[in-house]
Amino acid sequence: MKPVLPGRRPRWPAHPLRRSAAWVLAWVRSTPGTHIWLLIIGITSLVIASASEGLEQFLLHRTSSNIHELNEHPLPSLLISGFWIERPESFLLYVTMFELLHANVERWLGTWRWLLIVGAAHCAATLASQELVLLAIEGHRLPRSMTHVVDIGVSYGLAAAAGVLTYRLRPPWCYGWLLGVLLFFGVPLLTGATFTDFGHAIALVLGLVAWPLTPAGRAVPDEAHGDGDGDGDADGGRPPDRSGSRDTPREAPRDMPREGPQER
Repeated sequence: MKPVLPGRRPRWPAHPLRRSAAWVLAWVRSTPGTHIWLLIIGITSLVIASASEGLEQFLLHRTSSNIHELNEHPLPSLLISGFWIERPESFLLYVTMFELLHANVERWLGTWRWLLIVGAAHCAATLASQELVLLAIEGHRLPRSMTHVVDIGVSYGLAAAAGVLTYRLRPPWCYGWLLGVLLFFGVPLLTGATFTDFGHAIALVLGLVAWPLTPAGRAVPDEAHGDGDGDGDADGGRPPDRSGSRDTPREAPRDMPREGPQER
C-alpha cells in the first residue's frame, strides 16, 4: 500500500452504485431522443391507465392516425400517434425494446440521423398502411367503419431501428440478426396480414435502405475518392476499404389486411 503524503486525502475506489449511476446518466445523455420519447410515452400511458373507459376510447380514437383523422388533422395525427400505446401494462416491454434498438441506433448514428430515419419510417408506414385500408374499403373488402380504427403506437419506428441495427453488428452476427427480423416481420405478413403488418414491412425496408446514412455507408464514398492529393497508382488511387459494406434487401412481401383495430 502506498503511503499517503501529508496534506493529501486518500483516494478510495468509487462505490459500485455510484459507478452504475454514472454509467446510466452517461447513457441517457448520449441518447436524449430515445429517452425523451420514452418519457412522453410514460406520461401518456399514465393518462390512459387513469382515464375512465369513455375518456380512454375518446383519447385513443382522437390520437389515432386513421383515415378519418388523417383527413381532418393530417400532421398532428401523424405526430401524436407515435407517442401513445393502447395497453399501458406493456410499457416496460417498450422500455426494453427502446433501450435495445433505439438507444443503440441513436448512439451510433447521432440523434438527428436516427430521428430522420425513424420519423420518416413512422410517417411512410402509417400513410401506406392507411392507403391500403382505404383501397380495401373502396373494394368492399373491409367495412367503412375501418376509417375510424384505432391506429396508434411506436412499432413502425422500432421496425426501422431494427433494420438499421443490422449494419451496427459485425459478421456473422449481422446475418443472424437480419434473418431474425425478416422472419419476425415477414411471417405475420404471409399468414393473414393486417394493415399494421404491412406497415411494419415498409418500416423495416426503410431502415434497411438507410445504409448510406450510417457511418459505414458514409465512409465508402469518401474512401473511394481517395485522400484528394492526386497521389496513387495507375488505377487512380488506393482501392477503397469495403469492410463496412453490407448487402441491403430491397423488397418485403405484401398481402392484404384483415379487419380489426390494431396497436403498433
